[in-house]
Amino acid sequence: MKFWLAAVAWVLGLGACSGQPAGGSADGQAVFQLMCASCHGPDGRPPAAMVARLGVRDLTAAEFRARVTPGLVEQQVRTGSKNKLMPAFEGAISDAQIRAVAAYVASPAFPAASPGPVPGGAAGSAAAPR
Repeated sequence: MKFWLAAVAWVLGLGACSGQPAGGSADGQAVFQLMCASCHGPDGRPPAAMVARLGVRDLTAAEFRARVTPGLVEQQVRTGSKNKLMPAFEGAISDAQIRAVAAYVASPAFPAASPGPVPGGAAGSAAAPR
């Protein structure tokens, strides 16, 4: 739990210097990568340690994808999880950023929303250009 709290404080602190977490961007993908990927993984699949320690949701799971809507994600981001393991981001990021990340996560364009082999959640990282 201490690791999670430190990670969230660090991420939120990055933008606190400028007063604009996620650089003020209202691009859903950019906000997700800066604010959400540390827990949920860059492709929506959380690292095993985050699942084991905190029960972080796999945003690519079929049961979640079947019911996900921008409104559902927006509510979760605004208020945090009921068990309080995911913090509320209302007030920490702008309303436009919350709406943008919610629309992105709920969209078919979400990175891992379409089926495809991603062993260990690391697809493409080894082949990235240098």
